[in-house]
Amino acid sequence: MKFRAFLVHVFTASGLIPMMLAVDAIWRDEARLALIWLGVAMLIDGLDGPLARRFAVHEHAPDIDGAILDHVIDFTGYCFLPALMVYHFALVPAGWAIAATSFMLMTALYTFANRQAKTEEYDFRGFPALWNVVVFYMVMFDSDPQLNLMVILFLGVMTFAPVRFIHPLRVVALRRLTVPLLVVWTVMVFGYLGLGREAFPPAANIVFWLLSFYFLILSAWRSWSLRIIGGKK
Repeated sequence: MKFRAFLVHVFTASGLIPMMLAVDAIWRDEARLALIWLGVAMLIDGLDGPLARRFAVHEHAPDIDGAILDHVIDFTGYCFLPALMVYHFALVPAGWAIAATSFMLMTALYTFANRQAKTEEYDFRGFPALWNVVVFYMVMFDSDPQLNLMVILFLGVMTFAPVRFIHPLRVVALRRLTVPLLVVWTVMVFGYLGLGREAFPPAANIVFWLLSFYFLILSAWRSWSLRIIGGKK
């Protein structure tokens, strides 16, 4: 069991491999390829948690703090490399790159350091620093740099807002619907990145945006229904 637990930690650490491949892609100005590799890292992150719980890693490998290991890797893939992409690919107006990326990283630090970042129902309190997903939309839909800057400012502020963002894999509400929709959304993301958005019919874009808004609407509904905005947990 100790060996299995150690292998789970190795699997978690292996998320750094696609991240380094993402760095290589950024250096070669291949934004979509970089996002593909960040997506692979995100898939590894989605699997290591269930594996850690399945093999009781915290009991059989107590000398290694899996939470810290996971946080270090997640901050790299979810925050630092997306910020690097914002800087390298000039996704914000000229002269704003350092300020915007610093703001992204500093607000993200609060998410990772906040002991109350997740609720008992596995919602996130505030924007959960999913900057890799945000940068995907910026790159894939070629959004205006001014709009990108406003989105970064808004989401950075939302890190501290008393609202909930669902954890799409561990969500409690509408789980039987949400998880399959997440699978469809993920497949479409890799399809867009691999083939290009132009390879899909207009109807596919509508479906993709509906899926995207579904997760936001579910988060808003969770915030309202549980009266987080009113100050209750």
